[in-house]
Amino acid sequence: MKQIPLLSSLDHDQLIEISKGTVKTKYKKGEIIFSQGDKARKLYIVCSGKVKIFRYTPDGKEGILYILSPNDFNFIGAFNLLKEDRFDFYAKAIEDSVICTLDKKDFDAIIIKNPEITLKILEKAYDRINKVESLVDRLTTNNIDAKIAGLLLSLIKDFGIETDDGILLNMTMSREEMGNYTGVARETVSRKLKEMHDKDIIALIGNKKILIKNIEKLRSFIN
Repeated sequence: MKQIPLLSSLDHDQLIEISKGTVKTKYKKGEIIFSQGDKARKLYIVCSGKVKIFRYTPDGKEGILYILSPNDFNFIGAFNLLKEDRFDFYAKAIEDSVICTLDKKDFDAIIIKNPEITLKILEKAYDRINKVESLVDRLTTNNIDAKIAGLLLSLIKDFGIETDDGILLNMTMSREEMGNYTGVARETVSRKLKEMHDKDIIALIGNKKILIKNIEKLRSFIN
């Protein structure tokens, strides 16, 4: 559990206390973990695999809010431990995944004995807010190149592999999901990726792999 960023600042004894209340569940690719309207009284931690958090727009289109993975952006529901609510979005496994959950009632029992745990979890939740703010910036810009570049850069941590030729994104996301993540039509995503490919900024390798060859050029789109 020390490897989970949300809990990385806790000491050994605190991790032991947290682990006593957690429940581990396996999900197959495509399984719904929770739905909009479900009770939100648990912390969900992605221990392996990847999970997309999304909601549907009024016209029925899927809008991806963010991707959770063990690398960094790996939890949802931290504030549910402080106040029970209901989810206003969905969570679905986009790879076979292992999720650890901690119920509010178990968390309450833990923090009565270890109140400092709450402060440390809130610090990590604050980091989450900063990441969401950057997501909002990406979604609200009218510059399509900036949206696509921002998406590719944000996917490096979860999907990126360093190679001699650049950073290889070995993804499980489709072009449609990439569009849902940026608020851009699938056709536009494909067209912009092809333009970046032709300019030798990236290399498209099949449908699931993208090699980032010029990361500085990508960054220039959003600066």
